[in-house]
Amino acid sequence: MAAPRLDQSRLDPETGALYWSEPGKAQSGMTIATPRQLGDLLYVSSFYNGSVMLRLAADKPAATKIWQSAKVSERDTTELHTVMSTPFLEDGYIYGTCSYGQLRCLKAETGERVWETFAATTGDKPVRWGNAFLVKNGDRFFLFNEKGDLIIAKLSPAGYEEISRAHLLAPTNTDPGRSVVWSHPAFANRCVYARNDREIVCASLAK
Repeated sequence: MAAPRLDQSRLDPETGALYWSEPGKAQSGMTIATPRQLGDLLYVSSFYNGSVMLRLAADKPAATKIWQSAKVSERDTTELHTVMSTPFLEDGYIYGTCSYGQLRCLKAETGERVWETFAATTGDKPVRWGNAFLVKNGDRFFLFNEKGDLIIAKLSPAGYEEISRAHLLAPTNTDPGRSVVWSHPAFANRCVYARNDREIVCASLAK
């Protein structure tokens, strides 16, 4: 069986003809996070193989790789090896959760790490596949972690600033060898909707 690929490409929407392609690899098919664009930058991340940043040409359909994670690893990571949470790109920085629950801030142009914390994900230590989903709202972020906590926080190059936290659901999925909630929340009508394997809850965000 051929090894899973993580190829980035762009096609002509009218004909399906290939404009450009950047080859890559995704060990064990662990590329879940959605690619994100910031201006002329296109960012892709995966669990084992880490991150790739491409610069999109302004005058034609083309892309150039400007940096890539040097290590294929789940533990010894330098940039961002995302599991299932899609990172957020803003004002030249990347915010996302790494392979063992590290919430990290990176410089988008270089991949250089600015800071990391476990406060929003596992609490205080590395845990394999530790996770929190990130959703931006105004000048704040909603972070829904695998413990079932909804956190409101500010993320900036200066660091992680937690504003509030509420426990919405009990973690019930035991597939990773611990109890987790790994479902992305939904937001509508000034409410958050979240589920585990037993129930769905709606909590007001009006105040």
